[in-house]
Amino acid sequence: FHLSGTVTEPAIQSEPETVCNVAISFDRCKITSVTCSCGNKDIFYCAHVVALSLYRIRKPDQVKLHLPISETLFQMNRDQLQKFVQYLITVHHTEVLPTAQKLADEILSQNSEINQVHGAPDPTAGASIDDENCWHLDEEQVQEQVKLFLSQGGYHGSGKQLNLLFAKVREMLKMRDSNGARMLTLITEQFMADPRLSLWRQQGTAMTDKYRQLWDELGALWMCIVLNPHCKLEQKASWLKQLKKWNSVDVCPWEDGNHGSELPNLTNALPQGANANQDSSNRPHRTVFTRAIEACDLHWQDSHLQHIINSDLYTNYCYHDDTENSLFDSRGWPLWHEHVPTACARVDALRSHGYPREALRLAIAIVNTLRRQQQKQLEMFRTQKKELPHKSITSITNLEGWVGHPLDPVGTLFSSLMEACRIDDENLSGFSDFTENMGQCKSLEYQHLPAHKFLEEGESYLTLAVEVALIGLGQQRIMPDGLYTQEKVCRNEEQLISKLQEIELDDTLVKIFRKQAVFLLEAGPYSGLGEIIHRESVPMHTFAKYLFTSLLPHDAELAYKIALRAMRLLVLESTAPSGDLTRPHHIASVVPNRYPRWFTLSHIESQQCELASTMLTAAKGDVRRLETVLESIQKNIHSSSHIFKLAQDAFKIATLMDSLPDITLLKVSLELGLQVMRMTLSTLNWRRREMVRWLVTCATEVGVYALDSIMQTWFTLFTPTEATSIVATTVMSNSTIVRLHLDCHQQEKLASSARTLALQCAMKDPQNCALSALTLCEKDHIAFETAYQIVLDAATTGMSYTQLFTIARYMEHRGYPMRAYKLATLAMTHLNLSYNQDTHPAINDVLWACALSHSLGKNELAAIIPLVVKSVKCATVLSDILRRCTLTTPGMVGLHGRRNSGKLMSLDKAPLRQLLDATIGAYINTTHSRLTHISPRHYSEFIEFLSKARETFLMAHDGHIQFTQFIDNLKQIYKGKKKLMMLVRERFG
Repeated sequence: FHLSGTVTEPAIQSEPETVCNVAISFDRCKITSVTCSCGNKDIFYCAHVVALSLYRIRKPDQVKLHLPISETLFQMNRDQLQKFVQYLITVHHTEVLPTAQKLADEILSQNSEINQVHGAPDPTAGASIDDENCWHLDEEQVQEQVKLFLSQGGYHGSGKQLNLLFAKVREMLKMRDSNGARMLTLITEQFMADPRLSLWRQQGTAMTDKYRQLWDELGALWMCIVLNPHCKLEQKASWLKQLKKWNSVDVCPWEDGNHGSELPNLTNALPQGANANQDSSNRPHRTVFTRAIEACDLHWQDSHLQHIINSDLYTNYCYHDDTENSLFDSRGWPLWHEHVPTACARVDALRSHGYPREALRLAIAIVNTLRRQQQKQLEMFRTQKKELPHKSITSITNLEGWVGHPLDPVGTLFSSLMEACRIDDENLSGFSDFTENMGQCKSLEYQHLPAHKFLEEGESYLTLAVEVALIGLGQQRIMPDGLYTQEKVCRNEEQLISKLQEIELDDTLVKIFRKQAVFLLEAGPYSGLGEIIHRESVPMHTFAKYLFTSLLPHDAELAYKIALRAMRLLVLESTAPSGDLTRPHHIASVVPNRYPRWFTLSHIESQQCELASTMLTAAKGDVRRLETVLESIQKNIHSSSHIFKLAQDAFKIATLMDSLPDITLLKVSLELGLQVMRMTLSTLNWRRREMVRWLVTCATEVGVYALDSIMQTWFTLFTPTEATSIVATTVMSNSTIVRLHLDCHQQEKLASSARTLALQCAMKDPQNCALSALTLCEKDHIAFETAYQIVLDAATTGMSYTQLFTIARYMEHRGYPMRAYKLATLAMTHLNLSYNQDTHPAINDVLWACALSHSLGKNELAAIIPLVVKSVKCATVLSDILRRCTLTTPGMVGLHGRRNSGKLMSLDKAPLRQLLDATIGAYINTTHSRLTHISPRHYSEFIEFLSKARETFLMAHDGHIQFTQFIDNLKQIYKGKKKLMMLVRERFG
């Protein structure tokens, strides 16, 4: 019962040799306590304890066996005993002398406690039969480690470490080590004490996904523990008390992450009676422990259940009670009717507690029950359809789906059956954990092992596993509330499908796929792929994509039926199916009507898009199928970005480099592109420009008629700006003509459509399209004239001076100076430059317009100057124009390149006199404006400004007198600004 020894750890480079003293107590094949002088602290035994244990196991002959010390002492006489005690004290006198003296005093005192007890303890004699005996577990260390991992918040691999601890608990349960529950209690206490829980609750923030999954595993492990088929009642009672205590703490995490659950109790599939529709906010929240608490009410005493799990030969061939809940099916094989997640929790508990054979028997009974139920549902639905062809059939879809369920019933059945087909019958009772290798193993390792008693001919654990996964994935179920549970539905579905993808499909499995696919299509409300589903049913896109690719090589018709049926996404459609004559069988849900909060909608839509893309790829070269897929996309996909992605996918597939373009698929691509254009025409979309460019590229690939068509119907697809600046411009470019190998006739036809489009756009939006329209119509005189007229008509009302100046400059560049001049004068009427806008961007346009007028002749200049005077109040700009006009003769370069021999224009006569007066007036006004709020640091700049003003004054014949009067005026009005007036006097007298 007690093993002690010394373990030597050899010296290494930096460390000397160490010797450790190890003591181990054991009882009924379990190590019950350990001590080691190495002082290492860990959840697991140190290497020295393991070394001593292994030495004792492997070399029992080398370890001398002694009687318990009490037996040896019994054989000694008085002298021997005294000698023994004194030697013991001498060898260890520093450690034991105080204890020895204390014990001696107590033994000699008649009333001491030690003298009231008969005999004395013996640590080497082992425990009594009634004593607790369990493996040694350093509880303090477990708590410290969990606390440390939690404090690291998922960083430094702490999440992985916690998962390893959970795996350790499962391993302990499988070995039927009673410490499993103790260890899980310690872990749970640390989880409940995590300070982040109350912080998150106060802030209303959700816990991280990884941390949330750890809580899920915690709940599932407690479920396994309380469902231990061989635990004592008092044990279960103490666990229940503990679970209820944790459950009542207000920071205890809720089962669905952040919502109160609308789900029914464990043991009933649906709420019954008056409370069926009660408001979810009135119900208590379900926590991660609720299911384990409910499972404490479950027991294993049912004789039918006992027979199922304990016998391979439990049949009843005379049993003919073919009711809903009969104990045997028509073949006499046992069935197990229980709320499916609960029944599967039993399977998980049996596996977890080291009863793989029993777990497998129950799993087979459950799968057989599910298959029978499926058959019955199909028959019932077919009967209803026949009997009530014109009445709506109401049925309830599952509120609690099996995929994404907290107890993972489908995953449990699947992995139990998959384990069984990877090991032979002898190993089935072994304890090794096969689930760890599930991820790496490829299909070759799964075999169709010889059939179990309750399997059809040709069936195996493998076929059963695949079939139950397909049943679960295809179940119609309502989308749960809350972000976490919705993400879990997606995650579990993807995990299950990835496990299925590891299995290579042979003929037997293809047969099962066919059978299940047909059922899914025909089973009405029981199937997520039934004809009519509830608006908030979990969509089947991901599952259907897997079914489609699996069935396609074997039964293309069935594959397309499944995929097309799954394309729908009713939650985004404005009206849910109603029970009218055209759609006879719809579902009335027990879920109260509410606007659905689908947090995973973007993921769901991308899965829908993936499914459509997979079908498009497969349908390449098949006109009929492509048309059907296109219709389905147009009917069911509601997001422009996803339709655009599909259009691009179709285009890529259609134009692969190694083959000729598939024209049907190209047309599908174009059709989808056109739909995107219509959807995004009136809404803001940051990718819109990219989409328009892509559409033109696609139409170019389809051919000249497609380009012509998009130009003729431009107003349903593009804004006027897009139509002129991107569409028509690209169509008319050289690269398009070369790409399409167009002849002259075809080029002219396209050009004509482009010109018509340009004129329509210019009429609709002259501000943004006029210039593009003129450019596109350059080669056609009539069209060009029409475009010019549209600009003139719009110039008075709808166009800004910037747009008009731009078009005017373009006109001059094209060789139409008179038209440019006309537009420039119209632009001038819209312009207004105040006295201080001497850096305005339009100044260059004004100077250009005046230069253009000057070059055309005196009359044109005379006509524009009044407009300039009216629009421009900025003195420096006016003086610049004035100076330029006096340098050369107007019309020096005439329209026909003939040089004029005219004189320079006089400043005393119109139109320059008017301009000179306006300029002087502007200088006077600007001066007064500047002086009202001038600061000393601007004085020198102001004096320079007056110098420029004087230059302009002096251009007039009486300018000198005018300027002197002006300066005198200033001195009088602003005599308070002494320093400034002194500077004025210094410069101007």
